[in-house]
Amino acid sequence: MGGDEDGGPLVAIVGPTAVGKTAVAVRLCSELRGEVVSADSRQIYRHMDIGTAKVSAEERRQAPHHLIDVVSPDEPFTLAQYQSLAYRAIHDVLARGRVPFLVGGTGLYVRAVLEGLRIPRVPPNPTLRADLLARAEREGPAALHAWLARLDPQAARAIDARNTRRVIRALEVYLLTGEPISAQQRASPPPYRTLRLGLTMPRPLLYQRIDERVERMVQQGLVDEVRALLEMGYSAELPSMSGVGYRQMVGYLRGETDLAEAVRRIKRDTRRFVRQQYNWFRLDDPHIRWFDVGGGLDEAYAAIREAVARFVAQGGLSTDTPSF
Repeated sequence: MGGDEDGGPLVAIVGPTAVGKTAVAVRLCSELRGEVVSADSRQIYRHMDIGTAKVSAEERRQAPHHLIDVVSPDEPFTLAQYQSLAYRAIHDVLARGRVPFLVGGTGLYVRAVLEGLRIPRVPPNPTLRADLLARAEREGPAALHAWLARLDPQAARAIDARNTRRVIRALEVYLLTGEPISAQQRASPPPYRTLRLGLTMPRPLLYQRIDERVERMVQQGLVDEVRALLEMGYSAELPSMSGVGYRQMVGYLRGETDLAEAVRRIKRDTRRFVRQQYNWFRLDDPHIRWFDVGGGLDEAYAAIREAVARFVAQGGLSTDTPSF
């Protein structure tokens, strides 16, 4: 379940959106001297709080969080940048004698850290990207994905054809370097001793929780948040604004749909996103120890806490709260 090296313990908590990862992580950190290193590709953006279900100020008081509010919505942020910042945060947490918890549902972020992906250092080429995006809009995302399949079959198999942004990045790397991105993404695992925990629950219950979360987001002011972002000058075409919740509300604010339809689409697209997450975090993955939290977090928490405490103690790192 972990590597042979011991540069310190690293606990990863993964699973689909709305399953309760943050609640479990905050409780574990507060009890076991831990800190959260976020693996969420949406919570890195400032000003985007409601639609990303960003951790609250109270949760941050209970457990320090890293890699939240890193960049503005119009700033480029690459996987390589994330990986570098994550390793730096993990190193700093361990240096203080505390336990780092890598927590989030962005599979590529988690994989980049746990497997040590060697990410191609190819800077974005705005002109090429614009050309590729125009082709996708002209011929359809499937045509772009089919082109990638001819150039880099391995990358095409790993990238959903609907994820135009990732398809364009893979094509960009190939066209600028002449080498498939799959050949450049070799792995060099970090020296941490890792424990991978997964949270899951029956799909109907998870979908119900998603629906309830979306309704709460609307009540908390999601429409106003999206309107404020547009008024601050952030384009609806930015990658940050393409996330579930934001693009649907942009459509509502533009008069393309009514609010009820926008909410329905957010719920639908969040369910689709969950299915993609289960492709990243597979229930049959032998490296992940899964916990069913469908009966409530309290019911599963004792077993989760015991697994983490035992794992951390194997390396001689105490999880006792100091008396000073």
